[in-house]
Amino acid sequence: MHGYSTTRDILTRAFSNRRLRRAAAAAATAAMASLGFGACAPSEFLEVTDPDIINPSDVASPAGANAIRLGAIARLNSATTGGESLLLLGGLFADEWNNGDSFIARQEIDQRTITPQNNFLTDANRALHRARLSAAQAAQLLKQYNPTAPGWQSAEMYFVQAYAENLAAEHYCSGLIFSSVADGAEVFGKPLTTAEAFAQALAHADSGLALVTGNTADDVRVRNALRVTRGRILLNTNRPADAATAVNGVATNFQYLMYHSLVTNVNQYWNFNNLAGRYSVSTGEGTNGMNFATANDPRVPVCVGGDATCRTINVTKATRDDLTSPYYVQRLWTTQESSVAIASGAEARLIEAEAQLRAGNPNGALATLNTLRGSYSLGPLSDAGTEAARVDQLFRERAFTLFGRGTRTGDLRRLIRQYSRAANSVFPTGAWHKGGNYGVDVTLPMPLAEQNNPNAGAGVCIDRNA
Repeated sequence: MHGYSTTRDILTRAFSNRRLRRAAAAAATAAMASLGFGACAPSEFLEVTDPDIINPSDVASPAGANAIRLGAIARLNSATTGGESLLLLGGLFADEWNNGDSFIARQEIDQRTITPQNNFLTDANRALHRARLSAAQAAQLLKQYNPTAPGWQSAEMYFVQAYAENLAAEHYCSGLIFSSVADGAEVFGKPLTTAEAFAQALAHADSGLALVTGNTADDVRVRNALRVTRGRILLNTNRPADAATAVNGVATNFQYLMYHSLVTNVNQYWNFNNLAGRYSVSTGEGTNGMNFATANDPRVPVCVGGDATCRTINVTKATRDDLTSPYYVQRLWTTQESSVAIASGAEARLIEAEAQLRAGNPNGALATLNTLRGSYSLGPLSDAGTEAARVDQLFRERAFTLFGRGTRTGDLRRLIRQYSRAANSVFPTGAWHKGGNYGVDVTLPMPLAEQNNPNAGAGVCIDRNA
């Protein structure tokens, strides 16, 4: 967590939009002017209540607790599909997207030569921890001021924490920081290994599941989101059988959605790919990358910028932002209001298939994959024949089914960590498309801002291994 700004921001900031702050200040100034300067002592200008600040006492009520809860969900949106988050940047780092503009910070992510000063990763890190801390604060406030609220409300706050912690552990190097707030003050976290970060995420998922006791639509939605997240964490910790048990009973058509609108957060896949051309869907990137853009797979529908199909979704330009081509445009989310599932029943089925394969049941794994493929009107796969080829087949299915949902970097790291693959056989390698070669990074470094944390080792990777 960014040591000095993020925790205080969660605690006190109600508005992050500068125009709102300027408007509030202007209104206050106008109010003072209407009273006449002669009626005010000079010191009174310093005593005006700043509408930009919310004190902890202002949310010490059931209504306040609910407001923080809703704010945490909004911040999860900004930290996932409503912002340039790890879902986009992680896909750029892996092989889902390649860079289509001239920003050096994006280019170094795409090229796998990342510096701790990278401002896009700093912003993504901050957004993720804001969501996590807001959810933690909401869970505490709900327990204290609204203990009779439906259990799923607090459980969803644990889901936000578990999801954020797991996402961070999938992307960043060992040495993660999870700071907190206690009695209105920052409590700086100490560097955690990747395994410790996954353990913390798992504990939060378990805490959330214990609170969901009903069977309303919201109970089912939050319970399933926690189950899928729990399964994903267990898969990351090399416990495939437990992961399959965790997602048992999650319906294949389940989706935990992030919603978008013109007046809140727009869909950032649409914004950065379809509108701005700063990202382009990759195809065969760096030798090892999946052929997302050219596979003609309904799970990742794509058009070429300016062609007849792209024009039907109002993409008329033929080149990326940097005027290069090809410019491949995704058609999963074709408007700025398109919603995105960040956890799903499809992911649950893929977890079960991997557990079956790891348990020595390739026929069962293949049947699970083919049933899932049928839901996308895809024909059945044949047995790949060897253990290595079956793993390739499984991870290809994961890549296309979960495109853009923030799983790809974690999957490539798991191929190295759990399947003994060499890094240069799974991450893009060789010549980079804008000159030079790909680097060797397989994790994201800790943002430089983390070094504001006074704890020893904060902001420095323990190691950069997968």
